[in-house]
Amino acid sequence: MAKLSRLKVYDVMGSTGLVPLFYHKDLEVAKRIIKACYAGGARVLEFTARGDFSHEVFGELNKYVQDNYPDLALGIGSITDGASTSLYIQLGADFIVTPVFREDIAIVCNRRKIPFFPGCGSLAEIARAEEMGCEIVKLFPGAVYGPEFIKAIKGPQPWTSVMPTGGVEPTEESLKQWFNAGAYCVGIGSKLMKKDSNGAYSFNEIEQLVSKCTKIIKNLKSK
Repeated sequence: MAKLSRLKVYDVMGSTGLVPLFYHKDLEVAKRIIKACYAGGARVLEFTARGDFSHEVFGELNKYVQDNYPDLALGIGSITDGASTSLYIQLGADFIVTPVFREDIAIVCNRRKIPFFPGCGSLAEIARAEEMGCEIVKLFPGAVYGPEFIKAIKGPQPWTSVMPTGGVEPTEESLKQWFNAGAYCVGIGSKLMKKDSNGAYSFNEIEQLVSKCTKIIKNLKSK
């Protein structure tokens, strides 16, 4: 069962503006990534289900978050069907993120009042997702569409909230472009999850980069 209400998840996503996303099969490494992101100011994190037995890692990871970071929204990404959605909700996911819009997933999430952020690439997909109860849609892959896409759809649909993912850089220039175009928040993955020359995660660098992004976003949102 999710520890945070969906209204709280929406609020935290909007106030912090940043959703780091990551996957690692090693539970202890995943814990350290969460610790670094949290220390940097992130309060919403997406664990992507991209490996075998990822549900086992997520289940244990969510227990760790509930015990140590009760105000942190931990969701699951890369979900592609309603059955997987039900499984991860049972494991305590605070929200569900998908690469495409699927009505079966929307129905499962709405039954349990769990936020659902589907990947959309057209105004028609976005409108249908909103009709199915989606408050925030994911623009994916963001690099293909660019900030101008958000700016364009906000004209006829100013109520639409968009989270671009894939193509957002952890730099002031990139963040400024997306938020000035009307992004509600942004998702950033590998660009945040820095590694050293040996291929191991640099947790200090991850914390510093997340902190830098959250401060830039806070400044952009205050204007």
